[in-house]
Amino acid sequence: MGDPGLFTPNSVTWQMHGDPMMWVAGVRALYLQALHPRAVRGVIQNSDFRRDAWGRLMRTANFVGTTTYGTTEAAERAGVRVRKIHSMLTATDPDTGERYGVGEPELLLWVHCAEIDSYLHVVRRSGFPLTDAQADRYIAEHRVSARLVGLDPATVPASRAELAAYFEKVRPELAAGTEARVVDDFLLRPPTHPLLVPARELLWRRVAQLAYAALPSYAHELYGRPAPSPAVVTRRLRATGRLLRAVPATVRWQLPPKHILRATARLGPGARPAPYKLGR
Repeated sequence: MGDPGLFTPNSVTWQMHGDPMMWVAGVRALYLQALHPRAVRGVIQNSDFRRDAWGRLMRTANFVGTTTYGTTEAAERAGVRVRKIHSMLTATDPDTGERYGVGEPELLLWVHCAEIDSYLHVVRRSGFPLTDAQADRYIAEHRVSARLVGLDPATVPASRAELAAYFEKVRPELAAGTEARVVDDFLLRPPTHPLLVPARELLWRRVAQLAYAALPSYAHELYGRPAPSPAVVTRRLRATGRLLRAVPATVRWQLPPKHILRATARLGPGARPAPYKLGR
């Protein structure tokens, strides 16, 4: 058998990250991450977000796929690249003139926690079967991914209770500032070719609205835009999950960057991610 990588097929991460609702979860993570003014400022000031937002989404997906399903060497290389980029980038607070590095542990921790919370919340709420113990195990597993981006794993939440305590602690620092509005506007109306505008309105806007609806209530308050009732959001997430999961996995996994196909080719068909394997 080949190298199983950092997480291995025995992990919750290996099974859960193969679920198609991860794409909706990724958009929720962007909405949530944008509410930390210092963190989102680092993104806006160091990239042409509106022109290359799709590229940014794909790079994030590639990092998650590589660290989940790639070899140990590939995952470690991906971490080195991320840490190197973070070490070279800075942002400036327009109000105080303070210049700070985007790789500050406080900012990396926010991005990490918003991402892991979004993945777990959306996928689980949409019907992916996870017990509370498995949800805690998933969060603990991602101390590995936290290390890859430059965090001390000992400082990273390792359970639902610790994650909730972290969000409670950081909430006073959150705000829907100018940069968050830029992200919000992009997610609702990403630039596209005029001929593709109808498809954007029909498909993408629904994904963005569902991701926004799945945010916690304090995020809705900060953005100032209401969301449907929790029961309605759950029904929509479950309906979307059923629809996406009806597409055969072998078809879904053909989409780039094809990390799952490469992992199963390396490790054999028994490594295919599937929810039922969590009960073993």
